[in-house]
Amino acid sequence: MREFIVEADGGSRGNPGPAGYGSVVLDAATGEPLVEAAEYIGIATNNVAEYRGLLAGLRAAHQLDPSATVHVRMDSKLVIEQMSGRWKIKHPDMKPLAAEASRIFPPHQVTYEWIPREKNKHADRLANEAMDAGKRGEQWSAAGSTAELDAGAARAASVSEPQGTPEVAAVKAARTATAPEPQAASGDAAAGAARVRAALASGRGAEVTAAESPRDRTAEAGRAEGTAKSAADVRASRVVAGPGWAPADMGAPATFVLLRHGETPLTPQKRFSGSGGTNPSLSDVGREQAERAGASLARRGTVQAIVASPLARTRETAGIVARHLGLEVSVEDEIRETDFGAWEGLTFAEVRERYPDDLTRWLSDPTVEPSGGGESFAATATRIAAARDKLVAAYAGRTVLLVSHVTPIKTFVQLALGAPPEALFRMELSAASLSAVAYYADGNASVRLFNDTSHLR
Repeated sequence: MREFIVEADGGSRGNPGPAGYGSVVLDAATGEPLVEAAEYIGIATNNVAEYRGLLAGLRAAHQLDPSATVHVRMDSKLVIEQMSGRWKIKHPDMKPLAAEASRIFPPHQVTYEWIPREKNKHADRLANEAMDAGKRGEQWSAAGSTAELDAGAARAASVSEPQGTPEVAAVKAARTATAPEPQAASGDAAAGAARVRAALASGRGAEVTAAESPRDRTAEAGRAEGTAKSAADVRASRVVAGPGWAPADMGAPATFVLLRHGETPLTPQKRFSGSGGTNPSLSDVGREQAERAGASLARRGTVQAIVASPLARTRETAGIVARHLGLEVSVEDEIRETDFGAWEGLTFAEVRERYPDDLTRWLSDPTVEPSGGGESFAATATRIAAARDKLVAAYAGRTVLLVSHVTPIKTFVQLALGAPPEALFRMELSAASLSAVAYYADGNASVRLFNDTSHLR
């Protein structure tokens, strides 16, 4: 029985925005690419583009040999977990794509594996080439692809390993232990590749190319060495200057989308409202803000989980958003608001009048507690750092919505930036506003500040 590896990826520059996918079918025994596919698909979300890449790769593998076993490798945790059956598929755009993917091969012939983004470079580059082509008003063409040249160079550097990469060897070992009884093969690679070109390139808008022989490809790589190096430099510059979170080879981050709760009756009066006060619910304005935030996040289509502070205003905000996203809400006590002690319910001016010395010390020293035994900003930061580490581990490679409060959200941002504690006093965070922090495997973080409530009014 033949064995294929399908590597697929998709991307959206805007999410939703101009989107494209890329996929490659590899011979599991040698690691040799057999077929490439890529397409610019117009305006779509990242998840839709990733599913479209999966579909193209599975179709290409099926055209080569419908009796083959297929091991899918993607850096999309969402797609891998959903197609493996471990996560439910709730988003209406995802359900038909997943159902279609599950019908291409019998389920026992396909396995799924999540891989870091740096191990999915071939498909990632194809997807970016497709999006670049779409920006020029064109469709992707195999003739302009540099992904296969890069893959050829990598293979040339490892010719002493004729049995393929360690990853391929691991897949082969797993297959030997778990593969079902062989079925009849359906022709050689050349005939299968010809079928792929005819079926996919003409019928689905994607350009597909069968791989040439290793000798031809090595010769081409040698002749095009200078061109490939220039193209690599261009791609590198695009990564550095691009609008994404970080270079593609940093791996999929754990991304916290930080949503401050909607207004309560205390919000427009600018009163201290922490975890030790009256625990107010949302006002009518706050509920409308939460509805609009939910609709906005649903259009983005990137949130995979929701975690809320235990206070009433955050749980109510999270519940409203969850209805738009079709997700459940988990509660995390450690992302609650700071306890402002005796200052709860007072305005800043009232605190200055009643507790002038305490307020002065509090503004100058993050270890000072508010009057009446409140919580210091230093204590809050310790709590938030612990919550951060816990949630990053729980949601590695995923996007989670944290519905929280002014001080915790500012603290997430301050810690990610490595800014001093006084930076908390220099940030403004409107009700129902959004910010985001992406946490990478190397310990670095990237901050995106939206703080834009114009869409919520």
